[in-house]
Amino acid sequence: MFKKIIISIFLAFIAFVIGRVGHIYGGQLKTPHHWIYGAICMIVGAVYYKKSWSAYVFFFGLGMLVSDYTDFTQLKTFQPDPPGIKRFWAID
Repeated sequence: MFKKIIISIFLAFIAFVIGRVGHIYGGQLKTPHHWIYGAICMIVGAVYYKKSWSAYVFFFGLGMLVSDYTDFTQLKTFQPDPPGIKRFWAID
C-alpha cells in the first residue's frame, strides 16, 4: 500500500515536470493544451478503477492537469500561450 502511494506521487511529479517542459518549449504551438491529456488520463484511471494500474494513470493525469491548471480553469484548448516569461516551477 505504501509503495503504491509513493509511486503514485512520483508519477504525478513526473507528469508535472513533463507538462511544464511542454508548456515552456511548446506553448507557442497551436496544439492541444496538455491539461486535456491529463483529463483523459484521469478519466481512464477512474473508469478502470478496479485494475491495478488505474491509480498510476489517474495520478499521472493529475500531475499533467495541475501543471496547466490556469489554462484548464479558462478551458483553453488549442490557443497558443501568450508571449512572456515562462517559469518552470509555477502553475500557469
